[in-house]
Amino acid sequence: MSSDNHSYTLSDATRVRFDREVAKYPADQRQSAVMACLSIVQQEEGWVSASAEKAVATYLGMAPIAVAEVTTFYNMYNQKPTGRFKFNVCTNLPCQLRNGQQALEHLCSRLGVEEGGTSADGLFTVQKSECLGACADAPVMLVNDRQMVSFMSNDRLDALVDQLKNGA
Repeated sequence: MSSDNHSYTLSDATRVRFDREVAKYPADQRQSAVMACLSIVQQEEGWVSASAEKAVATYLGMAPIAVAEVTTFYNMYNQKPTGRFKFNVCTNLPCQLRNGQQALEHLCSRLGVEEGGTSADGLFTVQKSECLGACADAPVMLVNDRQMVSFMSNDRLDALVDQLKNGA
């Protein structure tokens, strides 16, 4: 489990959202909602702290380590605060052969960050990603774990960064 000083308490609104997810499963299988609950926390907080993992564990009747195992296994859960826009750039071999690694390096250079880092203005986090299942569209990346963008040449990457910066 990640260590942090962040304090997290489930709000009433979050409990309502959790209740909706738990209701989708038989009463004795409420732990099946763990991924949905972690996603809700991340939507609300931007990341999943150790304190939030404990709150989810308590709510679902799970051991905290079991929740931490889910958080650390899936790369869609941020284990530390990220920028407002998170870029997951695919660097698996098929994408590397079609400039995926170069796209990652271009973004890091453009934003002045190391891979996995967040830009000084707090807007952008850039990290590697496992296969996103769109090898023919490489280089590809996922923006904020939701929007897939394809054929990301340097010009298209620059245009996306500019668009997001201007919209922020």
